[in-house]
Amino acid sequence: MPGIFHFVGLNFRLSAGLLTAAVLAPLSLLNAQQVSVQDRAQLLRSSTPAATDPYSEENGVVNERAAESPNDADIGEQEILKKIERYEPFTASVAVPFYYTSNVALARSGEQSDVLIAPAAGVTYAPRFTSTLYGSFTVQRQEFYYDKFSALDFGSFDFRAGLSYILPKAHNLMLHVEYDYNRLTFSNSFNDFFSNHSIFFSAELPFRIGRAQQISLGVDTNVSLSASPSAPQRDEFDVFIGYAVSLTRSLSVGAVGRVFIRDYRSFSRTDVSEVLALTANYRITKYFSAGAASTLAWSQSSNSVFDYDVANIGGALSLTFKF
Repeated sequence: MPGIFHFVGLNFRLSAGLLTAAVLAPLSLLNAQQVSVQDRAQLLRSSTPAATDPYSEENGVVNERAAESPNDADIGEQEILKKIERYEPFTASVAVPFYYTSNVALARSGEQSDVLIAPAAGVTYAPRFTSTLYGSFTVQRQEFYYDKFSALDFGSFDFRAGLSYILPKAHNLMLHVEYDYNRLTFSNSFNDFFSNHSIFFSAELPFRIGRAQQISLGVDTNVSLSASPSAPQRDEFDVFIGYAVSLTRSLSVGAVGRVFIRDYRSFSRTDVSEVLALTANYRITKYFSAGAASTLAWSQSSNSVFDYDVANIGGALSLTFKF
């Protein structure tokens, strides 16, 4: 279960106007809008499933033996009586998230609400190098379509490559490093208006409660290596705490709270943002699932014109294949 709280990316911002108007706007306004689209993409972005956790208790199996149970003392030592499923490194997923947002432009005042749909598709290859070391290579594309404010439509393309290492003797601490190339594009086009190369570092410490619950504590750092144009370039740091529980074999719910600090390179601006996300996921079949999500976010900036708050609520239908 390490990594489970990264299922949906979180963040935000847009200061004024529509993307079509931004093409003709002054440079300062254009840069502000590129910043805002980064935040909207992070807040609403879907993520492909993380690499399989070798310590997962899925199907009640841990290290080829039955998972520990409160009844072990009564029945004696157990031997596994079922076939262990082989590790499948490839994951292909298609999802159709849909949201209501209370502040479509992430503005300080004059908030406008809207409904959007954000279809996404991605493929991940996660080779298992050792029992505790995994690779991860992901290609993902997502489009964002707004109902009333269709001029805000845009796309997001990501290529990510990383490594995850688990330390069993350190309470299954998971360390992760990843390179990410993100390209924000005009709607239904691969022509970009912003691109960013970054390195992402994270550490996550899970605390399992029985076989169905987990609390996770962690820190993330995202360092931008280069951006085009350079004005919206920024570095990010966040801390988080999350909780997840499997209520049945098919139904799971979770909550995660994060505090972000974002520091901009080209001008004097630092934002502090708080995000609370609640999620539920129901696996209808082995491949098909439905989910619901609600996100509350608040942002305070050293430049108060960029302060805002927003509430998003929605759901998603997804198909996921592992092979």
